[in-house]
Amino acid sequence: MTPAELLDFLAARGGQEYEVQALLHAGRGRKASVRELGAYRLTMRGDEVLACGPSGQPRHLSRTEFHAVFGSYAFGEPRPTGTFTDLGPLFGM
Repeated sequence: MTPAELLDFLAARGGQEYEVQALLHAGRGRKASVRELGAYRLTMRGDEVLACGPSGQPRHLSRTEFHAVFGSYAFGEPRPTGTFTDLGPLFGM
């Protein structure tokens, strides 16, 4: 999943926290490899993403800042953590 696809996925589910594995593709051909960089917990509210990385330190990022930080990464399948930052997703708001 690309960063843009991930942001669209999160925007459609605003307020719900998801955990994703950040991946970095390196090399080409036979030497190609995928390195796992750690799990990130992401929540999107409006145009802002709350990203909490392996260090546990949360950061508030705009879409532009998210692309600047994570633009070269790919992401694994998002898994819901069951945490909601607001009740909007429960009531379709």
